[in-house]
Amino acid sequence: MKSPASLFSDFKTVMYKNYGENPGKMLVHTGVLGWILSSLAQVSAVIFNDKISPEQKTFLIPQEIADAAINILSFYAITSSFKNVASKLVSTGKITTKPVKDFLTKNGVNSNEHIGKLGFNIENMANFSDIKDEYKSFKNGVDVVASTVGSIISCNLVTPVLRNQYAAKKQKQALAKMNKVDGNVELKSPRGISMDAYMKMSANKYSSGSLKI
Repeated sequence: MKSPASLFSDFKTVMYKNYGENPGKMLVHTGVLGWILSSLAQVSAVIFNDKISPEQKTFLIPQEIADAAINILSFYAITSSFKNVASKLVSTGKITTKPVKDFLTKNGVNSNEHIGKLGFNIENMANFSDIKDEYKSFKNGVDVVASTVGSIISCNLVTPVLRNQYAAKKQKQALAKMNKVDGNVELKSPRGISMDAYMKMSANKYSSGSLKI
């Protein structure tokens, strides 16, 4: 059995191998992990809260799970998209620094035929090692900025809108179900009054519990 020190060393090796030269990827994955843990805590809070009735839990638990799915998927999709687009712009030379631009010019890269084209990748050039350090440093910085912008847009703009739309849809479904149940309830007239008279009184009486959408 490996010692704790050995396990920690293996963990550091794996982390460096996967994220050492790709901090933008680490931001995306740690953000997703954060959403997963937050969602688990939220769902657990509903499940183990004795003050919430079983009937309420029946509605709230699926709602929280759906919210969690929206949070996680939208964050990952949007943040990853921003990062991937930014990475592609750097690798095709569309976004670059002066040293990298000079390197491309020196190696005869034509701006009209290569720069910004999907089939072109600076990293695949024969003498890429000459500019590797400068290029990697710049690319990592762009990845981090793009991932950060994507996470901000996802968390503060897109995710709340999607959650609200889903919640509104579920609310309408719940209200429709409640109205359907209410419509199937058989009315019985109180003692000492005919059914016709009771129906007329019910129709003329204002109900403060009416809900208008």
